Amino acid sequence: MLMRTDPFRDLDRFAQQVFGTTTAGTWSKPAAMPMDAYRAGDEFVVCFDLPGVDPGAVELDVERNVLTVKAERRPLPTGEDVQMQVSERPLGVFSRQLFLGDTLDTERISADYDAGVLTIRIPIAEKAKPRRIEIAGSGERKEIKA
Repeated sequence: MLMRTDPFRDLDRFAQQVFGTTTAGTWSKPAAMPMDAYRAGDEFVVCFDLPGVDPGAVELDVERNVLTVKAERRPLPTGEDVQMQVSERPLGVFSRQLFLGDTLDTERISADYDAGVLTIRIPIAEKAKPRRIEIAGSGERKEIKA
């Protein structure tokens, strides 16, 4: 039997066991940037859940068809009169990279942030859209002799 191994998955599993959080006695990795991606008509749409993240703490970069999303969830203000009772939300900088195909127009990407959801819209490139090709003909029939 042929088995496929992924050393990065094994490394991720190990890191999760070492640095993960415990929940009811089991190890779990905080889901910092869950994502949905779908095609809607002539655009590709990606939605990231980023509750509690200030829109000014979100960065989007595109370089050579790689879209990088970085977001930082900063800690709540603290003071002498503040005593944290429960702290379960992950803090820090989170990052995801998406490898975009050549069929997407990376020059016209748009993004908006509403109710804790970052929505990125990437149009399908004109060259990738289906098109009808006209066939030119002379209208005359010619006989081909062998």
